[in-house]
Amino acid sequence: MADGSTGRYTLFDVEVTGPIADLPLSPGDAGAAVLIRRKGVPIGFWMQDATASGCVSAGEVAQRIGAHANEKIVAEAIREEISPPSPLLALPLVTVAICTKDRSDSVERLLHSLSAQASALPKRSAGLEILIVDNAPSNERTRDLAARWSEVRYVREPRPGLNFARNLALKEAQGEWLAFLDDDVVVDSHWSEGFAAAWADNRDAAAFTGQVLPLELETEAQVLFEYRAGFRRGFDRVRYGAVLPGNRLYPGGAGIFGTGANMAFKTELVRRLGGFDEALDTGAALPGGGDLDMFYRIIRAGHALIYEPRFLVFHQHRREMKALRFQYRRSWGFGFMCYVSKCIRTDPERRVNLTRLIVWWFVKGLTDVLKQFKRSLQGERHVPPAILIGELYGGFVGLLGGYARSRRRIAKIRKRAVT
Repeated sequence: MADGSTGRYTLFDVEVTGPIADLPLSPGDAGAAVLIRRKGVPIGFWMQDATASGCVSAGEVAQRIGAHANEKIVAEAIREEISPPSPLLALPLVTVAICTKDRSDSVERLLHSLSAQASALPKRSAGLEILIVDNAPSNERTRDLAARWSEVRYVREPRPGLNFARNLALKEAQGEWLAFLDDDVVVDSHWSEGFAAAWADNRDAAAFTGQVLPLELETEAQVLFEYRAGFRRGFDRVRYGAVLPGNRLYPGGAGIFGTGANMAFKTELVRRLGGFDEALDTGAALPGGGDLDMFYRIIRAGHALIYEPRFLVFHQHRREMKALRFQYRRSWGFGFMCYVSKCIRTDPERRVNLTRLIVWWFVKGLTDVLKQFKRSLQGERHVPPAILIGELYGGFVGLLGGYARSRRRIAKIRKRAVT
């Protein structure tokens, strides 16, 4: 990583109800990344550096489990004794949309991981409809792939931009629920069960997001991204409503809800809200903000959003440092501030809070830069300050009319499509 350690981190999946064994590392491994579960339910994750022993000992694993999840393990055991789980309710039809562009290999990998999900749903559930939305493809590989899967429906969106593809999925979806999966994820074997359980306990909710963990940690960029917590949002279910006590910026910092890599919505509600804003998540020009905008609008419309850690996917993080820098600068800097600018424009009641959010974001960003710069001077593990400065720069550019420029660009795309 940024301290000179650039090796891979081997991933381990440990079930705490079974025997705890040593976790062997390969020569050259920089460390281990450990997911822990209890009866299949994810309850914790950590990364640790390799030692001279060439493994993470069973004793150290047990100690870490105690530190990360001991209270949760005890609480779950007590809950099971007091109130045995009731049978899950039959789930209505869920459309699973995979919006993609020129990534047929990744899509095929995702389809294989989805193949057993319908059978894992509660009895009498309506099943899963799998929909591939091919977004302005440069070849026919994804269409040919879909043709080999009888359970997959394929549609094409010629206009480039993720939110154009999401809106076509919204139009085509037959399910009462519409789940979106990025084409670079693989679903956990308990993914559909996690969604069904969260839905059964929150029948009034309008949206669900889930845990996102790394699929691999092979490169410096991937390790660095996960070192800063990646897409993780914790291992406790959270119900978000109209207010979040103690958070004056809520719901503006919509990243707390989850990520667009793994999210699900009540289909008809999103249609009533007008679908996804096609001036956000437009592709390379503005690669972000579309998921945050939808989360924000759902909360502001008075609906509940549930974060469910059992609704779990594994994401292939960007492998190259150049791609990681682009993610921070454009998706997380520029894209975020374009989303906030849109909220200021459309939600006057929250303008003061959104302005506070902007100030907080820049102050926090500058503080992080200084903190990481100090760590670099001390020879400690750190995030290269240049990456964080790039994120701040992207945010600054986004504030200077980025959303308005994107709206004009999208209007021209729509006009060309009509003519």
